[in-house]
Amino acid sequence: MTGTPSATAAGVPSPSVDRLDRPLHDLRISVTDRCNFRCPYCMPAEVYGEKYEFLPKPQLLTFEEIERLAARFVELGVEKIRITGGEPLLRHELPRLIAGLHEIDGLRDLTLTTNGYILAAQAQRLRDAGLQRITVSLDSHDDETFKRMSGRKFGPQRVLEGIEAADKAGLRPIKINCVVQRGVNDDQVIDLARSFKGTGHIVRFIEFMDVGTLNQWDLTQVVTADEIRSRIDAEFPLEPTLPNYRGEVATRFSYRDGEGEIGIISSVSQPFCGTCSRARLTIEGRLITCLFAASGVDLRTPLRDGASDDDLRELISGVWRRRTDRYSEERPRLADDAASPPVRPKIEMFQIGG
Repeated sequence: MTGTPSATAAGVPSPSVDRLDRPLHDLRISVTDRCNFRCPYCMPAEVYGEKYEFLPKPQLLTFEEIERLAARFVELGVEKIRITGGEPLLRHELPRLIAGLHEIDGLRDLTLTTNGYILAAQAQRLRDAGLQRITVSLDSHDDETFKRMSGRKFGPQRVLEGIEAADKAGLRPIKINCVVQRGVNDDQVIDLARSFKGTGHIVRFIEFMDVGTLNQWDLTQVVTADEIRSRIDAEFPLEPTLPNYRGEVATRFSYRDGEGEIGIISSVSQPFCGTCSRARLTIEGRLITCLFAASGVDLRTPLRDGASDDDLRELISGVWRRRTDRYSEERPRLADDAASPPVRPKIEMFQIGG
């Protein structure tokens, strides 16, 4: 990655802007629909049991196809790529994909989100391949709560070991994502903040969202950003911190004693649709323009039917230019009442990686 501005084939910068003047800046690429966890808010075990049939390999984008599409996105303004899943570390030979993406001219930031369970064994290879940073999902470091929220019978120890290995490999700063659900793990917010305070790692607390259709979401389960901030601030005084860039999803707060920072993602109580600059590419090559979308645009078929780079670039740009998504801002109007999720189809979270 050279860090030079992204450009079209003619060498002229070509940012894509949607109908709400939001630039295309971030791309999240899902590389597998499989996961070794069964988190109730994403992939509940009662639905995705041992007999569940995931997509067959021929339907998944190959690494070469992913790299080719990613390069077109970068030419249209994307500067940051995040690898997601399912659980992306389950994708065979993932470091080979990382190495290919790392070579794309104009890409400034290459990162990955994982549940961390098999991270310790892969952290150094990922770093050597060109991965710069990593985000680890950790909803609790309490054994019983972790088991409940991961849908598995083991505690968080291997995830914590994965975080340590990533730190040693230089995948910094490490971000730790915690989905806060009232009555499930909200009583552990302060303990989680305390555990990573002063380590250089950044815990990001996420309001429980109505992603997909299977997590039985309702508004009473949401612990708002203001409440999360107030709880932590009462124990560890905080002060607001400026965002790193326009469109950053987490609102940043620094500890007043200088021992690091936290982030809070407030999609429900304080929607940030107005600055959303993220596109998503699914495992089977659909372009998704909103986390809460019901469908996407097929890029795999034209890719495999012989579309040129110019054709692919124009297809992607056209989708983004027509984009008007602002679901989180519209959620209150769409809801049947204050405690019910909007009744509409949505792509499940494990298919688009959050």
